[in-house]
Amino acid sequence: MDNYIQIGTLVATYGVEGELILRHNLGKKTGFKGVEAFFLETGEGRLLPYFPQEIRVKNEEEVYLRLDGLMTKEKARLLLKKGVWLEDSMVRKLAAKNAPLSLLGYMVVDDGKELAPVLEVIEQPLQILLRLEMQGKEVLIPLHETTLIGIDHKNKQVMVNLPEGLLDVYLT
Repeated sequence: MDNYIQIGTLVATYGVEGELILRHNLGKKTGFKGVEAFFLETGEGRLLPYFPQEIRVKNEEEVYLRLDGLMTKEKARLLLKKGVWLEDSMVRKLAAKNAPLSLLGYMVVDDGKELAPVLEVIEQPLQILLRLEMQGKEVLIPLHETTLIGIDHKNKQVMVNLPEGLLDVYLT
């Protein structure tokens, strides 16, 4: 799953012919042009490809999605709440430059010191968490108005001002 990024979740069925609603985190309206397969998590860290038959834009965060082989609402319902993944290169093509997903791979810098690259972006209602790995341990960095200094897209860096002792919680 190293070359894949979770872009969203199947949140609802639509109609009676197996159509689903995909809520994505790409930061802009998209019809997923060029996507040949969506990958759904099967539970054990494995991804299975599902091939789109039809994709219609609903709004900036959602699309209606009809997948090959799903002809009934009952079959579609079995896929609800599954994470939807795409290949890293496709996500980079589709994501808005200001979308949190675009920060994947960026180096987190605190007070001029490079910490680690962003492995995952976790969106929550009041903040965004960046998941890093430091000294073999998982570290979650909160991004909100008091911690985020700036983002340098050219140098692929996220500059932060972390609260004193935050890293000690993870690394000691």
